[in-house]
Amino acid sequence: MIKKIIIYPNPILKKVARPIINFDDELKQLITDMIATMFDAPGAGLAAPQIGVARQLVIINTSKKKEDADHKAIALINPQIYAGEGSEIDTEGCLSVIDYTAEVERFKKIRVKALDASGKEIDFAAEDFFARAIQHECDHLRGKLFIDRISPLKRSLYKRRLKKMLAAENKKQVGDK
Repeated sequence: MIKKIIIYPNPILKKVARPIINFDDELKQLITDMIATMFDAPGAGLAAPQIGVARQLVIINTSKKKEDADHKAIALINPQIYAGEGSEIDTEGCLSVIDYTAEVERFKKIRVKALDASGKEIDFAAEDFFARAIQHECDHLRGKLFIDRISPLKRSLYKRRLKKMLAAENKKQVGDK
């Protein structure tokens, strides 16, 4: 089932997610729902806090192209990035940060440990866009958004613009009633 994506400045996005300890049918359903939600959005990744679940679970789109018919995704449970090398700056956006992108510096290559849906440990290397997506989604598990990685001035300008967008949306909704 497609879930509603939580939008900044909702405070749940700033919460630190709790580790997952139960590998049951409920977790499998959450993974299925998150994959459907991510591809519906469409997005390159999705963290559980983005749908209001403060648990350490991220879904990463591993398809070569967004328009791939056979959507491919990986679920990472309790992920930890334990090594990183190189750096690159690239444009990022976020399903929870509406109408904004910014240049963000990230590791070019990373090593990741996580658990899969059955609780089995996985350990792998990722690089380039795949590494960027994992780093971005893992930030969500620590209550961090990509806008926390940009300059205070740019963040302030975005917050001001967002406030105006939300006010205009509220005014429109009140007028529609």
